[in-house]
Amino acid sequence: MATITLDQVRKVYAGNVEAVKGVSLDIADGEFIVLVGPSGCGKSTLLRMIAGLEAISAGDVRIGDRVVNRIDPAERDIAMVFQNYALYPHMTVYNNLAYGLKNRGVKRDEIDRRVKKAADILEIGAFLDRKPRALSGGQRQRVAMGRAIVREPAAFLFDEPLSNLDAKLRVQMRVEIKRLQKALGTTSVYVTHDQLEAMTLADRLVVINGGIIEQVGAPIDVYDRPASTFVAGFIGSPAMNLVPVHAADGRLRVEAGDGLDAAAPAGVDRAVLGVRPEHLHIVPDRPVETDGVVLDLEVAAVEPVGAESFVHGRLGAGGPELVVRAPSAARYEHGARILLHAPASALHLFDRATGRRLDA
Repeated sequence: MATITLDQVRKVYAGNVEAVKGVSLDIADGEFIVLVGPSGCGKSTLLRMIAGLEAISAGDVRIGDRVVNRIDPAERDIAMVFQNYALYPHMTVYNNLAYGLKNRGVKRDEIDRRVKKAADILEIGAFLDRKPRALSGGQRQRVAMGRAIVREPAAFLFDEPLSNLDAKLRVQMRVEIKRLQKALGTTSVYVTHDQLEAMTLADRLVVINGGIIEQVGAPIDVYDRPASTFVAGFIGSPAMNLVPVHAADGRLRVEAGDGLDAAAPAGVDRAVLGVRPEHLHIVPDRPVETDGVVLDLEVAAVEPVGAESFVHGRLGAGGPELVVRAPSAARYEHGARILLHAPASALHLFDRATGRRLDA
């Protein structure tokens, strides 16, 4: 096992296109880090620079105590798991697992020990004589992980390994990967654009946007205290409601629309107010006194999703759209008006110009 350190790492492509913009990050020995962000944000490029599959334009990558910028991928003591499995179709599962070890000159007895150990961990012992075409997608992904495990590397790198699986299998494999990483204790860096996957797997999340790190932290901390409007809108499903507001007479008012009433913090003029759908509560009457915010919502649609419903609407004519998480029994017609309340403790304020959290 090993630490991984990124020190002001940059990647610039031809035409001065900067995909990664001076990223610095310390990954502890045995830690499970998830790089998450939208397509094109630079997360896969960053992973490939750690692996040595992409040249580094500037900065340093360290694995353990070695700067590995100019060290070949095979010499970095890492193992990578890809989304397309990258299995040899003409080889059996056993030979797929053993192939890399044979190329490195590992003795036959040691290869057999490692392959059988990985097969036991992943519960694929019954498939060792099969070829990949005879396996399901989940079984192929287990073989791909087994090929990484047999190398006994200092670090695992995962590049969206579950994106080709169906929804049910993704859930099962998330649990397997988490269990496996904890059992082996190997430093792991995992890339995904799926924020639910990121939240459930990570010891720490690294939220990336436009080639920079927006926020690093434990999943629940990132969810509870997003550092920017980007993080607030990306982490969470449905996403946090974001409402442009301004201060007037010591109260916050909606830029377009109506129905917002909350105390304005000192020094705040124009801002973005955030509140998560589950923190908005439907109330029968406007509270006489409140420590939070009261919103007057015009219902546009109700989306039943089983045990709960998502109520979509607007704050007045032309106002911002909001989503409310409500009990499944909630029944509202299009155009109905409902009152919502959120306590002050559930509110987030962001700078309008920079998008950064104001009470960081």
